[in-house]
Amino acid sequence: MRPFLSLFGADPGLDHLHPYETSWILPPYFLGGLRAIIGFYIFVCIVLIFAWDATHDASTAIARSFSYFTWLNFWGMGFYFIVASIHTFVYAATGRSAIFDRLPRVFRGLHALFYTCITTFPFLVVIIFWAILYSGPWYPTWFGAWSNISQHGIIGLYALLEIFLTTTPLHPLIHAPFLILILLLYLSLAYLTHKTQGFYSYSFLDPGPHGKNSGKVTGYCFAILAIVLVAFALTWLFIWLRRRWTGGRIKRSKRDRELVYTTERGAFRASRGVEK
Repeated sequence: MRPFLSLFGADPGLDHLHPYETSWILPPYFLGGLRAIIGFYIFVCIVLIFAWDATHDASTAIARSFSYFTWLNFWGMGFYFIVASIHTFVYAATGRSAIFDRLPRVFRGLHALFYTCITTFPFLVVIIFWAILYSGPWYPTWFGAWSNISQHGIIGLYALLEIFLTTTPLHPLIHAPFLILILLLYLSLAYLTHKTQGFYSYSFLDPGPHGKNSGKVTGYCFAILAIVLVAFALTWLFIWLRRRWTGGRIKRSKRDRELVYTTERGAFRASRGVEK
């Protein structure tokens, strides 16, 4: 189990680096604050959009939102940034991965997969929305413009911040099949939604009468698969470049620096045969 978890992104050899809680340029409290602000903003967006729908005779849109990949991605990003900010604040205060240390190691692997998802899927959402779903003209109300930019635009910036500002390791290659699995599960949800509620979450998933458009649906599905795989490869490359440029620099917690210094001094004294 442990070797598999190492391949999945929970390598014990990286624990002392706290890769999912640190940045090479921002001190831990600043990184935690940035993540908290992004997470809080996402949930504010969700509340305001739902409130707008509820007060503009569009209440059904609230229930239907959970059938859309864009909405599920938005929820997922919100939860990621809140959870990641908590991990970062705890590390900043204690110098340890206190929460991870108390949980089974499988949770480190799941957090690594969570990170891969929120740095890959947002680019799929941005491309599909603006290239296929959006047909113009520009939104006649400021609220429509703001909500769509928040859900389908700046999420790409959030992903880039997580890629370039942190000290995270490369995406484990084993995550790629899990991204595909998540897409297949969503595809099942989309057709289950049509079966139970009578609508397609995305028009390009509609095979038409007697499967007339099934070829186009298949083409769209393979195009989405290709976009995700390319996004996975590019974000892997961006992380590799960031790690190469930063040379392993880490902005550690003050308490963590004290622990590292004490450990290194003890090892040095022991190597010289001096009693601690």
